[in-house]
Amino acid sequence: MKHVESSPVRDLLALIDRPEVISFAGGLPAPELFDLDGVRAAFHEALCEPVGRRNLQYAPTEGNPELRALVAARLSARGLATSGGDLLITTGSQQGLTLVAAALLEPGAVVAVEEPTYLAALQCFRMTGARIVPVAGDEFGMIPAALEEVIKSEKPSLVYLVPTFANPTGRTLSADRRVAIAGLAVAHGVWVVEDDPYGELRYRGEALPAVAVGAPSRVIYLGSFSKVGAPGLRIGWVRAPASLLRTLVIVKQAADLHTSTIDQAAAAVYLGSVDLDAHVEVLRGVYRERRDVMVGALPLVAPDGAVWTDPDGGMFVWVRLPGAVDAGELLRVALGCGVAFVPGEAFFVGDGDRATLRLSFVGNGVEVIREGMGRLGEALVGVE
Repeated sequence: MKHVESSPVRDLLALIDRPEVISFAGGLPAPELFDLDGVRAAFHEALCEPVGRRNLQYAPTEGNPELRALVAARLSARGLATSGGDLLITTGSQQGLTLVAAALLEPGAVVAVEEPTYLAALQCFRMTGARIVPVAGDEFGMIPAALEEVIKSEKPSLVYLVPTFANPTGRTLSADRRVAIAGLAVAHGVWVVEDDPYGELRYRGEALPAVAVGAPSRVIYLGSFSKVGAPGLRIGWVRAPASLLRTLVIVKQAADLHTSTIDQAAAAVYLGSVDLDAHVEVLRGVYRERRDVMVGALPLVAPDGAVWTDPDGGMFVWVRLPGAVDAGELLRVALGCGVAFVPGEAFFVGDGDRATLRLSFVGNGVEVIREGMGRLGEALVGVE
C-alpha cells in the first residue's frame, strides 16, 4: 500500500465542501434528478411479504437472478448480446475492476492504459503491484498502432480503457478503433477491460458498438447503475467469458460474499417497473444543456491558446491551458474566486501534464454553471 496514494479528487471534495464554492470537480450525478419516489417505492416492495425476509438473507455471490436478467436485457438492447449467466453483480463497477485486478494481476504484471485515464483505475492497479504502461491517444481515443507496439514490447496482462465519454477527457473511441483493438486482443490473447459507466449518457451522435462485441472471449465489460440511477445503491456488474467469470465469483466470495441483497432486490423491482429509458432521456436533456453552457462559456473565459474537448456525452470537459501553467497552483487562485476543478496531473501514469484540468458539467444548474465559469475566468486572468 505504500505505493498507493489517496485519490486527490476525493481529498479535494472534502476540502471544497463549502456552500460558497461552485464545484466543477467531482463526477457526481445531479441529485435533484434522482428518482427518489421510484427508488423509495422499489425498496418498499422489496421489503414487503412474502419476499421481504428473503431479501434480507444471505444470497448467491453471482447476484439476484432477476436483476441479472434485467441488466442482461438492457445490454442486449444496446447491441451487446448478454444473458443473466454472463453477469456478476458487484458493489458498484469499481468493485468489478478490483475483482478483475485481483484475478488477473500480480506484482510486476503489466497493465496498458490510455493516458490520461480514470484515476481510481490507476489506484486499483497500483494496489496489486502491477506496472502501468501508458498508451498514446488522441481526440479519437486510444491509438491501435500505439497499443500494438506496447503489447509487443511490454506483454501486458490486460488493457484498460473507458471507450465512451472517457473520464477525464470526455473522448470517445472511434468505431474503427474499437474493431482494431478487439482484433489485437484476440490476436495476442490479451484481456481488455472495457469500463462503460457513461455510455447511456449520449447527447449527440449515434451510439457505437461496445468493444466487447468484436471480442467477446477477450473483453471484460464493466457497467454501473450509478450514473443513470443512483450511485448510493452501489449496483454494478461485470460481463465476462465463462472461463473467467467463475474465478471472479470466487474472488468476490473472499471479498464480501455478495453485494447487498436488499439493494439488489430493490434495483430489480425498480428496473422491472420503471421506464428507465424515459428517465435516461430526461437526464440526457438536462445534461446536454449543461454541457452546452459550459463549453459555450470556455471561449469567453479561457486564455488564448487554450484547447478543450467538446464531448458527445458523459460528464467531463478536459482543458489544456497554454504554456507552463501549473493547474495545481491555479486551483488555489480559483478557490479564492469561489470555484473548483480537478488538476489534470493526477490522471497520468507518470509525470503528468500540469497545464491540464478536468471540469464536470452535470452537477450544477445552468445559471450556477454560468456563474462558476465567470469565476473561473477571474482565476484565469493573466494566464498566458
